[in-house]
Amino acid sequence: MSNLLILGGTTEANALAKAVAEQGLNATYSYAGRVDNPRPQPLPTRVGGFGGAKGLARYISDHGVTHVIDATHPFAAQMSGNAAQACAQTDTPLAALTRPAWVEGEADKWIHVANVDTAVEALSGPAQRVFLAVGRMHLAEFAAQPQHHYLLRLVDEPGSVPMPSAEVEVSRGPFTVEGDIELMRRHGTQLVVSKNAGGSGARAKLDAARALGLPVLMIDRPKVPERTELGTTTQVLDWLAHNGF
Repeated sequence: MSNLLILGGTTEANALAKAVAEQGLNATYSYAGRVDNPRPQPLPTRVGGFGGAKGLARYISDHGVTHVIDATHPFAAQMSGNAAQACAQTDTPLAALTRPAWVEGEADKWIHVANVDTAVEALSGPAQRVFLAVGRMHLAEFAAQPQHHYLLRLVDEPGSVPMPSAEVEVSRGPFTVEGDIELMRRHGTQLVVSKNAGGSGARAKLDAARALGLPVLMIDRPKVPERTELGTTTQVLDWLAHNGF
């Protein structure tokens, strides 16, 4: 029997899980475990890592996984690398459900940086009020620039915050342009720091920054292994059908 493993945690993965469940396909949805209260899914769900590429390959073999869809965040480069390696080792068909990257418009004021480390370096200089919209995983890195006042928007309460001057907004998207304009005005935001995640759910902050004339420090996407790239749930279902699912 065909058995699909969805490496999820994104809006696109959630839509795919819904479509797969509606068609009655045999599948499991996997969360990385970085969110305290993940959204419930209409499929059997597992939470947590696999133990690297070897652990994922072992899971694929032990659970009879026949197909894998990598629908993780565009910045989950390590997971994507592990998936590519594990699927190659087990001869398991792999495809990625990816969202297009955001593209800078004429009215945008983006400053491109290659990764989180270079984004931290770019924040050296006088104190500013920074909307740090990169998730809780990288807070410690940005704490190396303690002169700024940070606005942190997070899905879960972070517990402790490593910056001496910070305010936390706990909220889960999708967000609106109007809401983000109000948020930035209320906090006196002078600079937005964002990963180029793509998609519609978190784009509002970029449109709000444009409307307010604010610069955006944009962290470009990491490189991932070459694999079949698909852009929609329909394309994934077609790919599964053409690959013996």
